[in-house]
Amino acid sequence: MNRIFAATSTWIANAAGRPAVFALAFAVVLLWSVAGPALGFSDTWQLIMNTVSSVVTFLMVFLIQNAQNRDSEAMHAKLDTLLAVLVAADNRYIGIERMTDREIEAIRARFGPKPCTDPEA
Repeated sequence: MNRIFAATSTWIANAAGRPAVFALAFAVVLLWSVAGPALGFSDTWQLIMNTVSSVVTFLMVFLIQNAQNRDSEAMHAKLDTLLAVLVAADNRYIGIERMTDREIEAIRARFGPKPCTDPEA
């Protein structure tokens, strides 16, 4: 079940980001807008679009979030692998994404950007 959901969510997330899908969504909104005067801007006319857009948005949030979470986990695994094999790397930072915000901020403060001392910069 997890593999099917992962494959489906990845496929849908990738498909949803394509220009053709945007054009299709735009065409649906345009058709709905044109149908407004013909249907007298009725409550049913508004309800149809509100319902469709709410359902699509609700489902897309979960599918795209799932795809992003998996992408992020894969990126962390790759970076952790690089840290593990580099001799000069500090292995304490493997899995840093699981630390608290306060712990991460302390690390960032230690290694954060240094003020520029070059007057020409």
